Amino acid sequence: MSVLDIKKLAAYRAKSFRLTKLHRVKTRGQALHFVDHRGYVFFWPIKGIDFPSLWTAVAGDRPVSDAHDDPGHITWGWKDKALDQKIWYYAKILRRKSTIISLGIAPYFYALSDNFGSPGEDYILAYEEGRLTRAAKQVYEALLKEGALNTIDLRRSANLGIARDSEFNRALEILQADFKILPVGIADAGSWHYSFIYEIVTRHYPTLPEQARKIGESEASQKLLELYFNSVGAAQQNDIQRLLGWKTDLTARAIRKLISDGKISKLNIPGKNEEFLALAQLGG
Repeated sequence: MSVLDIKKLAAYRAKSFRLTKLHRVKTRGQALHFVDHRGYVFFWPIKGIDFPSLWTAVAGDRPVSDAHDDPGHITWGWKDKALDQKIWYYAKILRRKSTIISLGIAPYFYALSDNFGSPGEDYILAYEEGRLTRAAKQVYEALLKEGALNTIDLRRSANLGIARDSEFNRALEILQADFKILPVGIADAGSWHYSFIYEIVTRHYPTLPEQARKIGESEASQKLLELYFNSVGAAQQNDIQRLLGWKTDLTARAIRKLISDGKISKLNIPGKNEEFLALAQLGG
């Protein structure tokens, strides 16, 4: 079995993650190109997960700064201004963390979600099967009835005013991760005068279900996995499942297809009894 060249991998990620000053993202237009090229990225870097983020593409490989005037926080403004402009798909998706997805790739994610029929009915089945909490069901029903609402009004309309913050926030994360709701704007509301406005996904992107309906499970998983390897270069199977949240059999089938198509290979790290999956060009 060939070996994984660690130096080649580091150089590959420095370019794909935009870590070097030469490749840094400097404008909103470049940010959109970065997202479209990668297919999907995190907004912030996530500890323990090797994956591109808009923050590191702008600020480099360093922790997110607490200083409000840090140059890297220009990403915050880009993200907020883009919420209602439909230039990309933004929500808490991967690991239930802030994720930006290219509009051309969003249907592949949606095809793997638990949304099969009518948006007004799918959530009921999800709740009955235990995939939605009661709070998530109430939040979704409030948006179905009232339309887009800021976080303050949404909590009130969902009858969660006295619920714990963690219960309400978890409901928002569950619904976003399953492509049922997403933030579509910013409202001057709450004590911080800053509140996300949430809407039903199929109202904001009405053509998404039809686009996804044409994509089968195998095609969707292979596309997303290929984009994953084009970003990270090399990984182990558990890395893939940690990020994408796929079951073992789905992950294994997608891996086998990419191997058979010659897009990735099995490689070892010298001196370690560990098997990696990697782009063939990263072999030593």
